[in-house]
Amino acid sequence: FLKLTKFEISVSMSAAKLQVTTSSKPNSRIAVEVKVPSDRCKNSYDEALNKLSRSISIPGFRKGKVPKAVVIQQVGVKRIQASALESLLQKVWTETLDQEGIEPLCEPELTDDFETILENFNPEKILTLKLETDIAPIPTLKKSSGLTAEVETLKFDPSKVDELIEQSRSQLATKVPVSDRAAQKGDIALVSFKGNFSDDGSEIEGGSADSIEIELTEGRMIPGFIEGVIGMNINDKKVLKCEFPKDYHQEEAKGRKAEFNVTLEDLKIKELPELNDEFAKQASDQENLADLRADLEKRLKEDNERNQLKIRQESLLDALVKELEVELPKSLIDQEVRVIVEQTAQNFAQQGIDVKSMFTPEIVKSLMESSKGEAEKKLRQKLALNALAKSEKIEVSESEINSKLKEVEADIKLSKEKNIDANRLKEAITDDLLQEKLFTWLEENNTIVEKAPEKSKGQSQEKSSKKQTTKTNKEKKSSKTPKS
Repeated sequence: FLKLTKFEISVSMSAAKLQVTTSSKPNSRIAVEVKVPSDRCKNSYDEALNKLSRSISIPGFRKGKVPKAVVIQQVGVKRIQASALESLLQKVWTETLDQEGIEPLCEPELTDDFETILENFNPEKILTLKLETDIAPIPTLKKSSGLTAEVETLKFDPSKVDELIEQSRSQLATKVPVSDRAAQKGDIALVSFKGNFSDDGSEIEGGSADSIEIELTEGRMIPGFIEGVIGMNINDKKVLKCEFPKDYHQEEAKGRKAEFNVTLEDLKIKELPELNDEFAKQASDQENLADLRADLEKRLKEDNERNQLKIRQESLLDALVKELEVELPKSLIDQEVRVIVEQTAQNFAQQGIDVKSMFTPEIVKSLMESSKGEAEKKLRQKLALNALAKSEKIEVSESEINSKLKEVEADIKLSKEKNIDANRLKEAITDDLLQEKLFTWLEENNTIVEKAPEKSKGQSQEKSSKKQTTKTNKEKKSSKTPKS
C-alpha cells in the first residue's frame, strides 16, 4: 500500500503543471521561460544513467549488468548529464506547448547555448530554461472599405496580331546555310567558345561551349559577344572582349571583364514561310489566314480583359495592404522564400533546363536573398485577405465547393489527367472561391479610379501583355495555335 501511494505521488508530481512565463517579442516572436522542478531533473538523470547501464559494454561485466558507479566512472558525469538534459529539453518543450496552447512556426531556440546550460545543470536543483520561437502573426486592418485604388486602363493593340504571326513565321522558318559572306545581325551562328576572366585568367563557370547555335540578336548573350561575332566569316577565330553586367546572376562574374576565344563554324539564315492560307494551316487549326487573324484577335482581346481584371485586383489589394497591421516572423518569410525558389526551379525544369547544374549553392543563396522582398509582399497580401475574410465573415459554403468540384472533376476526366490529390484539389478550389468572393467584396465597397497609362508604363504593359498572351495561347489545348 505504501509503495502504491509513493508511486501515485510520483506520477502526480511528474504530471504537475510546469511553471511557465511567456512574453511577446518583435516580429511575432514569443519568449518562454520554464522552471523545471528538481525531481524532474533527477528523474531524467536517473533514466539516462539506467539507459547507459543497459547499453554500455565494459570488459569484466556482462552487458546490462554494469554497476552504476562503474558507468559513472567510465563515462563521466557530464556525458550522463548531457544525455539527461537533451531528453529533458525535448519533453519539457512538448509539454509546455501543450500546456500553454502555443503553436510554434519553427523549432525553439535556446537563449543560452546548450553548453552553458549543461555547465550549470544540477539534477538536484530547479532548472530554468529560456527559449524563443516564432508564432503565427495576428493581422488586423485599420479599415477595409472606402479605399481608393488607381488602375491603368489597358487598350487592345491590333498590331499584336501581326507580331504573333511574325513570331510564328520565325519559328516555322527553314534554316538555309550561308557561306559567301560574313555573319550579320539576325543570322544563326554555330560557334564554339571558351571564356576566361581578364583580371586573373581563371576559367568562367559555364562560360564554354562546343558547337552551339546562337541567334545573332540583341540580348542573347552578355554585351559584346553578339556584336563581336557579327562580321566574322566561317572558320574565323577571334578573341572577344566582353564585360558581365553588374546585376549578372552569378555573383563571382558581376561587373567583371572577360575574354572569349570564339570559332565560327557555320552560318545560316532563316527563310520565312509565305504568309498565306497554307501557313495558317501549318501554324494552327484554322483553314485560312483570315480565320487565323480573327482567332488571334479574339484571344488577345480576352487576354486583355483578363489582364485588366488582374490589374484591378492587384490595385485593390495594394490599397488593402496599406491598411494592414502585422509583424512578419522570420520563419514565415523564409518559408515563403523557399516556395518561390522551388517554383522558379520547377519553371526551369519544365523548360527542359538542367536545374541541378544551374542551381549551384551560390545561385540558390543569391536567389533566396533577392526573393525576400517578393516573399514579404506575398505574405502581406495573404494576411490582408485573411484579415478581411475574418472581419467581414466572408466564407465559402460546402455546397459551393462541391458544385465547383464537380465541374473541375469533369474537366479532369476529359483531359484524362491522373494522380490528382483529392484533398489538395478541394483545398485549391476553396481558396479560389474564397479569393473570388473577397475581390468581389472589395470591388463593391471601394472606389476604383481608372487612368490612362503613361507612355513608358504603357509600353511596359504591352510587353507584359505580349508575354501573357503567348503563355495563354500555349496553354489552350483545345486547338492548335501559332507556336509563339
